[in-house]
Amino acid sequence: MKYDPIDKKLYIKNRKNFAAQMKPKSLAVFNSNDIYPIGADSTMPFQQARDIFYLSGVDQEASILVLFPDAPLEKHREILFLTETDEHIAVWEGEKLTKEKAFETSGIKTVYWLKEFEKVFFELMTQSETIYFNTNEHYRAKIETQTREARFIEWCLKKYPAHQVAKSNPILQKLRSVKDKIELDLLQHACDITEKGFRRILNFVKPGVWEFNIEAEFMHEFLNNRSKGFAYTPIIASGNNANVLHYIENNQQCKAGDLILIDAGAEYANYSSDMSRTIPVSGKFSKRQKDVYNAVNRVKEEATKMLVPGTMWAQYHIEVGKLMTSELLGLKLLDKADVKNEDPDWPAYKKYFMHGTSHHIGLDTHDYGILTQPMEVNQVFTVEPGIYIPAEGFGIRLEDDVVIQKKGEPFNLMRNIPIEADEIEDLMNS
Repeated sequence: MKYDPIDKKLYIKNRKNFAAQMKPKSLAVFNSNDIYPIGADSTMPFQQARDIFYLSGVDQEASILVLFPDAPLEKHREILFLTETDEHIAVWEGEKLTKEKAFETSGIKTVYWLKEFEKVFFELMTQSETIYFNTNEHYRAKIETQTREARFIEWCLKKYPAHQVAKSNPILQKLRSVKDKIELDLLQHACDITEKGFRRILNFVKPGVWEFNIEAEFMHEFLNNRSKGFAYTPIIASGNNANVLHYIENNQQCKAGDLILIDAGAEYANYSSDMSRTIPVSGKFSKRQKDVYNAVNRVKEEATKMLVPGTMWAQYHIEVGKLMTSELLGLKLLDKADVKNEDPDWPAYKKYFMHGTSHHIGLDTHDYGILTQPMEVNQVFTVEPGIYIPAEGFGIRLEDDVVIQKKGEPFNLMRNIPIEADEIEDLMNS
């Protein structure tokens, strides 16, 4: 890992909070992700399953965490199973976690090697009545590959059919959505790295550069600051490409007079940042571009103020729609008849602003969080309104990551990343 060590007290606290919500005589199992093959002997870079990382800090493949709060043996109330490191592995792949290092990372005292799992797990299952399986129930999840977690569940159901089954996900959805101070610091660090990348490209962009050149400048800055790279596939969309919401080809040349919509964020220690900015290729907005830009920024500022404890996500988006409708009327993109005759299920503003305004962010870019429950202190949300005008050849989106506070407006983790149109112009022409 490139990132600095994280205080294990975070993971001790997370496990305690999870265990407090488990049923009596139950255990929960969490598996690491696989290393996915590409072809021949090539593999994708390893990405740890976020839940086992959240509960243990272990950032290593072929790892298993078992939580069993009511285990008769105290040493079996928290257990890690890890790949046994040896000289061969150390030479070819680098040394894996030792039992001592695993404790330093996680705060878990009992560590077995993976080869002992079935034997130890049999003993634990004879002492328990319920097993918590960890399934991904995120509202945007689309899973087409069988994960290591899914294979374990399939194996376990066949081997231990008499056990009751429970779900870890509802507990994790709630716990992971509210961030600890250590997590907020990690998110801030990811946002600070993103700021460095953005300031770098402001001095780089000019007519004739290619979208992938800009992507490369971000990556240079991210890697130089202990990040693995982008938290998600970046969008570098010049001209009309910005009107394709998930444009990721990043293979076009940037032309004078066009705008570039940039949706990119660094990860740090598996935590995500998510930034959107829109900048002029030539270093200066046209009057029309600036009018639309400032309209989007006003919506963002007002929407941000609504992110307070007790706000309901669905109602919040209705209110943001009203803000956007007003701005689109001012820009002459809508008229009063459009609004009067709109379909309530697809309001008139959706022609120019068709996506949501906010989502949870944390260990995942679209992080866990129960959207039907009121917003809480220390939840972190994006705020990302946009206006997309294919007929005029540009689209604008602005996005920051903010932390809900006990009182007052949210705390903006991206407060130092330039966003005002005049400041963008000044920096690009300095």
